Amino acid sequence: MANIWDKFDQAIDTKGLQDDVKEAAENGTGSFKEVPHGEYEVEVNKMELIASKKGDPMVTIWFKVLEGEYKGSLIFMNQVITQGFQIHIVNELLRSMDTGLDIKFETYNQYGNLLMDIAEEIDGQLEFALKYGKGKKDFSTYEITDVFEVE
Repeated sequence: MANIWDKFDQAIDTKGLQDDVKEAAENGTGSFKEVPHGEYEVEVNKMELIASKKGDPMVTIWFKVLEGEYKGSLIFMNQVITQGFQIHIVNELLRSMDTGLDIKFETYNQYGNLLMDIAEEIDGQLEFALKYGKGKKDFSTYEITDVFEVE
């Protein structure tokens, strides 16, 4: 009689999982120090429109630190976009990435597609100087201060 674990063994690539465990042991677990506020050279690893834990539309951007003590660490920007000022915050950040794309909000569907277009435009092409700061009520702020073309 098969048990629940047999179902998992059949449904999941356990050989691939063993390889992943071996790789994690050799390269570390990927746990990084929390990145303090400051200025960093970064690339964008992920940019998309998702649903927040509460179900609200939220822009998420993952910045990967490229140099220094925090090299390899991620800085996460998560901005709910249910109000005009929130969309404005994201629009300003996106415009500062200097992609040449028309940054505007019309609908959530359009905005999600715009984020995918921007991510595609900058992937492997652009890196950024990011000023990661602290704003009102201890919210983090994100400002692109320079754009670098990847050679």
